[in-house]
Formats: sequence, structure tokens, C-alpha cells
Amino acid sequence: MRAQFRSRIRLVLAGIVLVTLLILIRLYFVQIVQGADYAQKADRQFASGSSGLFDRGSIYFTDKNGTIISAATLATGFLVAINPQTLVNPEAAYAAIAGLASTTIPHDAFIAAATKKNQVYVEVAHHVPDAAGKAIAALDIPGVQVLQERWRYYPGGSLASQSIGIVAYGLGTTLAGQTGLEAEYDDTLDRSGNSLYKNFFAELFSNVGNLLVNAKDAREGNVVTTIEPEVEMRLMHDLAAVNTQYSSKESGGIIMDPATGAIYAIASYPTYDPNNMQNVNPSLLGNPLVEQVHEFGSIMKPLTMASGLDAGVITPETTFNDPGCILVNKARICDWDFKPKGVIPMKEIILQSLNVGASFIADQLGQDKFRSYFTKFFGDKTGIDLPSEGHALLSNLSKPQQVGYDTASFGQGVAVTPIQMIRALAALANGGVMVQPHLASAIRLDSGIVRTLNYSTTTQVFSALAAHETTQMMTEMVDEKLQGGRAMIPTMSVAAKTGTAQLTNGQGGYYTDRWFHSFVGFFPSYNPRFIILLYTNDPQHVMYASETLDTTFLDLVHFLIDYYQVPPDRGFATSTPSR
Repeated sequence: MRAQFRSRIRLVLAGIVLVTLLILIRLYFVQIVQGADYAQKADRQFASGSSGLFDRGSIYFTDKNGTIISAATLATGFLVAINPQTLVNPEAAYAAIAGLASTTIPHDAFIAAATKKNQVYVEVAHHVPDAAGKAIAALDIPGVQVLQERWRYYPGGSLASQSIGIVAYGLGTTLAGQTGLEAEYDDTLDRSGNSLYKNFFAELFSNVGNLLVNAKDAREGNVVTTIEPEVEMRLMHDLAAVNTQYSSKESGGIIMDPATGAIYAIASYPTYDPNNMQNVNPSLLGNPLVEQVHEFGSIMKPLTMASGLDAGVITPETTFNDPGCILVNKARICDWDFKPKGVIPMKEIILQSLNVGASFIADQLGQDKFRSYFTKFFGDKTGIDLPSEGHALLSNLSKPQQVGYDTASFGQGVAVTPIQMIRALAALANGGVMVQPHLASAIRLDSGIVRTLNYSTTTQVFSALAAHETTQMMTEMVDEKLQGGRAMIPTMSVAAKTGTAQLTNGQGGYYTDRWFHSFVGFFPSYNPRFIILLYTNDPQHVMYASETLDTTFLDLVHFLIDYYQVPPDRGFATSTPSR
């Protein structure tokens, strides 16, 4: 029995040795004898080893149900390259490739590349779809290579493009985030061109190293944003309509949660499609809502009102005599209609948008207190997670002339970014507390861990009572004044304010016939879910923001109420904070 057992063991071992020898012989022929042929075939499909393919983490939108949706990802296809030394018939090759490539290949450029006989490799087409690349490879044209390629792809096209950003070479030789979230979170998204696992056959045939490389750093992951794609799309659509209707220079808007700073939508028009960068104006690549400053006009008045109420220099019952125009440091400040109003209460400053009334509050505050409040609002950047955030221009509040404070009280003579403006105004909707605006909510690490980002930094800029009393005035403005009272929603309280500012002429003065229109509002007034900031820059043949932006604002309010099923608040008692 033992002898038979030993005999069987010897046979099994002999079989294993024989199979091993056959595998080694096969590998010898594959890698040594036929290595060049296989390497050429592998190169056509795997670009000399897949480890060289571009790799990068993803960016996601988040819909209202919490589902993540791709905003920036990777697309895989092919590039086409030629070897001018072995390409026999360039015209025939061009005709065959161009007919299948599904991408534009300029004829003259292709023929010019084919004449470079001192070169053995010239790329002639990129981002060729998978099916087209395989069809070209199947032609097996001598001198033509089809190589696997991977590139950054934005499924939403222009959707939130100025916030998502782009990947490009910039001044270096490495692809990296250059604008938007791509730049802000580049360290998180970057993969340095390495993959944990490589294609086995590409490694075998191309001899590019081991099948395993070092595991990725734990910091590497994917960025999840608070941008809601349907809301973003609606905002972009409405801004484009406003900009087109009034031939404006630019129009922009932000929709944010005033209690958390989470941004649901942020957009401006014109914009660009990051998948098609050939003819994009470089000025569009930044985000104007974060980088550019404007004099916003009368949407500043609610902040002036809240400051006066918080400081105790006025109450809602305070009255003043409005002559329609006043003279301050030899400068004339007038209401929009130049008409005297007589003795009126504070709320009329908001309801009628009175410049003279805002100046009255600035005078009551005094320069030191006024400067202190506005420095809290706008003295620092918001800290939003986008690059190149701009600084507010508040130099008029460092001068002794009272006129600078009076004009600042109604939004002229000081310039701030849209993101600074909505952060400050959101304090009215959040009990006097400013929050940090942000786009990213979490990092999904490649290890599988989800790291929630913390934005707990807040700043109390005025009291909850001052915010509540100002909100009451803004709500009355919608119910009684906006569109002659027709804007009132019977089931939903909405607080809002319009703004119209003269544009600066670049020579220290202002145009008398060119305007910057703005609009801010939040709802439900006393427990807000959303705050909306809109603006349009230099609209043609129209003077007031109530003419250009009120319909757009109300359209967005109704859309958000329906989309999020915001419950009605009219008819419910609201508590008033105590002094």
C-alpha cells in the first residue's frame, strides 16, 4: 500500500513539474520570442501600461433626497497617434480615421503631422469614444496607434461649472485643479497618476512593473457637495433668461440655507461648458459670486436697520421727518422719488426704500458704531471653500466725512462680494448669527470612510430681536408693496428687499443711467429654509430691480416651495424675541 501511495505522489509531482514547465515555456515565448508583437498590441489598448493613465477623485452633487450625483468624474476612451516614418498613405489614413473618430480632426493638422518624418510618435486625436477607438484599431492601419486614454469629464456640462472648476496643466507639466472645487480640494482629488491595481495583461506585455503599487494615502477621496442639481439648473435657467431679456453684462444668484451656510445653488451667466474649452473666454473661468465686488444698493438697508435696532439708537416706533433730499458734506442724498414724506416710522425706510431714512439711522449710530457693525459684516472673508475670494472695499468708513457712512447705509460707496452679502443678510434669517457659506459637505475617502466636514464657526452680529423686527418690516414689504401687494403668498410668509445702485463711472463718480440691480429674500420669514440673493449688472432700458428681478425671485420661491414641499406657515403664531 505504501509503495502504491509513493508512486501516486511521484506521478502528481511529475504532473505539477510538467505543467509548470509548460507555463514557463509559454511565458518565454510570450515575453521574449513574441514580446515585441504583444507589446505593440498591448500599447494600442493600454497606452504602455494603465498606470500612466490620468486618475483623479470625483466630485458629487447631492439631490434633495441625499442621493449623490456625479458632477466631475473620469471618462475612458482612446487617443489616436501616428508614426510618420511608417505611415504610408496619410490621405487614406485620415479619411478612414476621421470617418470613425466621432471627434473633429483637422485635415491640415493631420497631414502636417504626417510630414514630420524625424518623429515616430505624434498624437492626432484625443477623447475618442470607446466604440470609435476600437473601430479604428480594427482597421490595423500601419503607422497608426490607438491608445487607451482617460480624461476629466463633467456630466452636467455647464451646470455649476464656475464652482466645480476645471483640471488643466496650468504653468506646470502635471494635470491639477486650476479653478473652483477642483483647485480648492486638489490635494483630496489628486491621485498622482498611480493606481492600486493595474491591468494584468498590460503589465505582462508591456513590462512596466509589479501588479501592485503602494496603497493610496488616506487623505485621498471624493468631494460631496451641497449643490442640488435641480435647484442649480433652475437658478441657471432663470438667470440666463434675465440676462438675455435685459442684455445685462452679467447676472448671478445664490440659494443657501441661512442656518447652516450650505449652498444649494450658485450660478452666474454667462458661463461655460468645461467639456468644451476650445473657445472659452478666460474671464469666465473664475467664480464672480466669490471673487468680484459690487455696490449692492438698497438690499443693504435691512442690515443698517438691524444695526440701529441692535444698538438701541432706534426702535420700530421711532419716527423721523423725511424731506426727500438732504445735504451731507456738500453732497446731495435723495430718495428715489425726491419727494418729502413728512414724519414717518422706521418701517417705511424698508417699505419705501428710503435713502434719507437709512442716512438717518447712520447718523443715529455715529461713525464708530456704524463702522463696527459693517466691519463685522464685511471686514473678513467668508471662508467659503472656493479659491480667490475677494475682499470688501470699505475705505469710505475710515474717513471722517459723514457722507461716506450715509451712502454706505443704503449700499453705495462700499463694495462687497455676493457671497459676503448673502452671509450678512442670512443673519437676519438666523437670529442675528452669521454662518460660514460652503459647498462641500463631506469627503468620501477611498478607504470607504465618509468624513463629514465641520462648519461650526458662527458670529453673532446683532440680536435675535433686531433680526426679528427687521424681518417683520421685510415681510410687510412683500405683502404690501412688492408688485403692488400681488406678490403676497397667502400660505407662506416671505421677507424680501430690492436694491438699485448706480454704477461707478471709473472717474470717481456714478453714471446717471446705468444700474446694478439686486434682490434678497428668505422664507418662511420666521423659520427660514432658504435665502435667495439675485443680481443683474447693467441691465438695459430699465431702472429698478423691482422691474428686473422680482418675478424671477418669486418664481424661485414657488419652485422651492413645491420642490421641497415646504409646509405653509401663515396662520401660525410666531414668537417675538425679547429685548
